[in-house]
Amino acid sequence: MSIRVLIADDHGVVAEGLRYLIQAQPDMEVVACVADGREAVRSAINTVPDIVLMDNAMPELNGAEATRMIRDRLPNTRVIILSMYSDAVHVFRGLQAGAAGYVVKKSAAKEVIDAIRAVHNGERYLSRPLVDRVIEQYASKEPTRDPVDRLSSRERQTLQLLAEGQGVAQISVALSLSPKTVETYRSRMMEKLGIHDLAGLIRFAIQQGITSFE
Repeated sequence: MSIRVLIADDHGVVAEGLRYLIQAQPDMEVVACVADGREAVRSAINTVPDIVLMDNAMPELNGAEATRMIRDRLPNTRVIILSMYSDAVHVFRGLQAGAAGYVVKKSAAKEVIDAIRAVHNGERYLSRPLVDRVIEQYASKEPTRDPVDRLSSRERQTLQLLAEGQGVAQISVALSLSPKTVETYRSRMMEKLGIHDLAGLIRFAIQQGITSFE
């Protein structure tokens, strides 16, 4: 039986390259390609793939949050995050969200097939340079704390949409929340993070990889 793979990447060229690479394997097939995090969750629920290749910097809903939602709904579907970030904080964030693999994008072409096979076999997979960094960070007497951990999942989703330029009304529709609840989340995030304006929240979201400049 083929390993069924869903590709979630908002860069068309990258997604097509991954599709070509995977389809060239005799024991793999691509069941869908999607371009944002919310569509990744919807498509995963509809197609129930074995593996999701998840770009970390996805619009609408970033890779870590989409991974968490997919794993909550489909515990047998395993996620591999593809990321341009190679620091321990981002790797831990992905693994804590439920990802079974984390591959740095610059080495994705070489590693992605190995990662799919390993994760499908029930193993974890980290790009080789990441292994040493994660071990060093874990062994450190003062591990780096992830400031994003202070926020709830709903707050992180709200933050991403705010940083991507959506207003309170748009966010309330996207997240099925009342405008008052969205405003409450915004105020609570500022309090938790010690940030006093929307511009500061947006800077924080970009610095932490919750959203990107793209």
